[in-house]
Amino acid sequence: MSEPIIEVRDLRKVYRAGDVEIHALRGVNLTVEAGELLCVVGPSGSGKSTLFHILGGLTPPTSGQVLIGGRDLSRLSDAARTELRKKMVGFVFQKYNLLPTLSAADNIAIARYIAGTGTVPDPKFEEMLELLGIGQRMNHKPRALSGGEQQRVAIARAIVNHPAILLADEPTGNLDSKNSEAVLGVLRDLNERLGQTVLMITHDLNVAAYGHRIVHMLDGEIVETTHPSQNRG
Repeated sequence: MSEPIIEVRDLRKVYRAGDVEIHALRGVNLTVEAGELLCVVGPSGSGKSTLFHILGGLTPPTSGQVLIGGRDLSRLSDAARTELRKKMVGFVFQKYNLLPTLSAADNIAIARYIAGTGTVPDPKFEEMLELLGIGQRMNHKPRALSGGEQQRVAIARAIVNHPAILLADEPTGNLDSKNSEAVLGVLRDLNERLGQTVLMITHDLNVAAYGHRIVHMLDGEIVETTHPSQNRG
């Protein structure tokens, strides 16, 4: 069996507010296989976003291990961790995080520049823009795009460097039902057509039903793992 792309071992995160300790994660264990579409669901304060930020190397855990592609994040230097994040992980956030003064094309090109892969996407990525439905919107700035289009540009930016893992934090949180369906369909297509590993954080069980597996979190712990009876069509 191939090595899991993500391994989490007894992960704990404690924040301090004055004399008060806030336990955001309480001994989380999780394995994600390459090519899996995994959804992490839970209410606000359940620890799912903290888990997301630790898996992406954006914040360190208090204790425990995170292995990405077999590499222990805690044993990497800051520079090596940054390099791993640039090459292996793509991020999609609820608020899109597009630069308002740049066109969609330039927002995507910046991701390639930061990763050191040049600014010109490959032909395969041009096909992906058509799948995303934004091929004709590349010269528009974010203010001229709908929320759904902005999120699809954000997805394009996240996958332009072909990361092994796509982390999506509430990617439909700011979208209406029609645009939510479109974005979720894109994420599922990326998973099915390209074998893209996707880990999606959500509070919505209807959104989570798009995954192969649903991890339920509460009070910093994984309390249940379920499998949707069938993916939505």
